Amino acid sequence: MATRVACIGECMMELSERPDGSLLRGYGGDTLNTALYLARLGVAVDYVTALGDDPWSEAMLAAWGAEGIGTGRVRRLPGRMPGLYIIRTDEKGERSFHYWRDSAAARDLFSGPGAAETRDALAGYDLVYASGISLSLYGEAGRAALAETGRAVQAKGGRVAFDTNYRPRGWPDKGKAQAAFREAMAASDLIFASVEDLDWLYGRDGEDEVLRHHGRCEIVLKGGGSPPSVRVLAGTEDVTVPAPPVDAIVDTTAAGDSFAAAYMAARLAGRPPAEAASC
Repeated sequence: MATRVACIGECMMELSERPDGSLLRGYGGDTLNTALYLARLGVAVDYVTALGDDPWSEAMLAAWGAEGIGTGRVRRLPGRMPGLYIIRTDEKGERSFHYWRDSAAARDLFSGPGAAETRDALAGYDLVYASGISLSLYGEAGRAALAETGRAVQAKGGRVAFDTNYRPRGWPDKGKAQAAFREAMAASDLIFASVEDLDWLYGRDGEDEVLRHHGRCEIVLKGGGSPPSVRVLAGTEDVTVPAPPVDAIVDTTAAGDSFAAAYMAARLAGRPPAEAASC
């Protein structure tokens, strides 16, 4: 029986600004990116979110299905729409993002009619993956529902994976973000974290916030430095895996999302942690 993975979060309409000012439409979101890469790696993955009943939501579902992503757990909320962001690209090729998403349908995944069915369905997956951006979508009640769902997954023998992926603009109250991330890390079986995210969120003690879970869960810590590396802590193992050098970095968008997908796919295939980090 194939391992079943669920990625939870938000996909938004993406408008990319061209040099002449025209806009090219697409779709994107961190956990959706991870689901896409998992599907391309042959993993059975469903994307779990909420969309509206508009044409753009229909187009998203069609695009995901064409990539092999399961859409059966997508809730459709009448009268609602996805969030929107515009991308601007600077002269060096790096992108910046500007958002309109306060009333996006995805924010109500864990509330209203159908929420209980979503939670019950999630409890049946072998691996459930969410991110810090996923947490920022929901209020305290929604985050509590997500945490309860994670415990139900674990009670049935499944695992919970969490990627820190901290974006300050999604958290007007930094204290709430700090508390939410601590709770999410404490409840996870696999943590993807970056030194940059932890520094932004917790300051100089950021790494300690995740390393305190060493021995209890699997930790993949992406560090800076020269050359950059990934530290993998699993059980008694503590290994540093150097990252291959890249001569010219054009765009870092979705780099962490693709890394998480490759790591999880390798681990699900039975490869050891350090080997998975080098995929």
